Amino acid sequence: MDIKVAKFGGTSLADAGQFRKVQSIIESDEHRRYVIPSAPGKRYKEDTKVTDLLYLCHTQLQHKVSFDDTFHKICDRYLEIVKDLDLSLDLMPYLIDIKNTIEKGASLDYIASRGEYLNGIILSNLLGYVFIDAKEVIFFDKDHTLNLELTEKKMQEYLSSIERAVIPGFYGALPNGEVKIFSRGGSDITGALVARAVNACVYENWTDVSGLLMTDPNIVRDPKPIQEITYRELRELSYMGASVLHEETIFPVLDAGIPINIRNTNAPECPGTMIVSYADPITHIGEITGIAGKKDFTVIALEKNRMNAEVGFVRKLLTVFENNNISFEHLPSGIDTVSVVVTDCQLENKLDKLLNEIQQQCDPDLIEVYPNMALIATVGHGMAYTPGISAKLFTALSNEGINVRMIDQGSSEINIIVGVENDDFEKSVEAIYHAFV
Repeated sequence: MDIKVAKFGGTSLADAGQFRKVQSIIESDEHRRYVIPSAPGKRYKEDTKVTDLLYLCHTQLQHKVSFDDTFHKICDRYLEIVKDLDLSLDLMPYLIDIKNTIEKGASLDYIASRGEYLNGIILSNLLGYVFIDAKEVIFFDKDHTLNLELTEKKMQEYLSSIERAVIPGFYGALPNGEVKIFSRGGSDITGALVARAVNACVYENWTDVSGLLMTDPNIVRDPKPIQEITYRELRELSYMGASVLHEETIFPVLDAGIPINIRNTNAPECPGTMIVSYADPITHIGEITGIAGKKDFTVIALEKNRMNAEVGFVRKLLTVFENNNISFEHLPSGIDTVSVVVTDCQLENKLDKLLNEIQQQCDPDLIEVYPNMALIATVGHGMAYTPGISAKLFTALSNEGINVRMIDQGSSEINIIVGVENDDFEKSVEAIYHAFV
C-alpha cells in the first residue's frame, strides 16, 4: 500500500479549530499513515508562538527571573486545545513534569522541543494513532550532526510494526540521550526523514499557503502558483530568498526520489505545488518557473590587462576574501575582468582593509566598488531549451528604464541572475514577471 507522510506546520495546529481541520485531512485519505506536527503557531497576528514562549522561559531562567507566568500561558494554550477538542486526555502530568525538569536546569534544546512533544501527544490522542517520541528514532552524533544511517535504521525498525503513528518534529537525541533540536523550521526535516524511512510515495508538507508562488506576492499582485518544480529549481529560488521549506528538508528525500507536495491546511482542495527530482521530459518550453531576489549586495570589480594569462590570479583574489572570513555569492568574469559579489553585512568595517589586501596580492589595474546592489534570479528548466529567453528578460527591464549592472548565468542554464540598483529591485521583479506571465 502506498504510504503518505504528512507534516503540519504551526499555523495548522494553532488551536482546536485547526486541529479539527488536520483530523479531517488525515481521515480523508487512509494512505496518510505517519504524521509530524509542529508546535502551535500564531492564532492571530499579535499572538506568540509556543516555541517563542519556551525560548522566553529559558531566557528568564538564565537571568534568574521567574518563568511561572510565561509557562502558565503555555499551559493555558494546550489545556484550551484539549478542552475544545473534548478529549479525555489529562495533560497536566506532562506539563508538571516539563516544568520540574526546566527548574532542575534543563537544556535549551529540551525546553524548545516541548512544543512539538506536547502537540504530538494531543494529535495522537485525537487521531487514535501511536505516539512515538522523536528522540527514540532520530539520532545525532557527538558533534551534533545528524546520524542519517542510524536514524534510518531505527526508524524503519520502529515503524515496520506500527501502522499509524504521530512523531513530533524538530528534535532527536544525542548519544547520551539528551534532546537535540534541529535549527528553526526543523520539523520539515523530521517529516522528510520519516518519508525516507518508510519509502513514502509522497511527503506532504501542510502549511498556510497553497503551494509555492512564482514570485513574492508583496511585489507582484496575485502571482501564479507553481504546479510543479524540480529540486534544483527550488534550490536556486530558495537561495535567492524564496522560502517555504527549511533548506535542509530536501536532502533526505532527494536521493530516495520522493516528491514533496506543499499543501494548504485551510484549503485542502487545492493541489498545491509538487516538488520533484527531475523535470523529464521538459514540458514547459519557453516558460520560467519562478523569480526571486535579495537586496543589499556589493560588487567588487577588478580589471587587469592579460588577467587570463596570469596563472593563479583568481586563487589569490579569493584567498584574500577567505583570510578576511568573507564568502562570495557570485563570481562573473571576462578575459581581463572579474567581479566578486558579496553581501553588505559581511563587509562591515572590512572594506578598506579588503581593498588594500587585494591591491597588494593581485596588483589589478583598476578596482571599482558598486554598493547597494540587488540580485534577481529568473529560474526555469525550460529556459535552456528556448531561444530568446534572455532577450525577453532584458527587453522587459529596458522598457522600464532599468539599468542592469551585472549579468551571471550558470553553466546549467536554468537561471539568469541580474544585478540592479536596490531602488530598482521591486520594479525589476515586476517587469520580469509580466514579461513571461
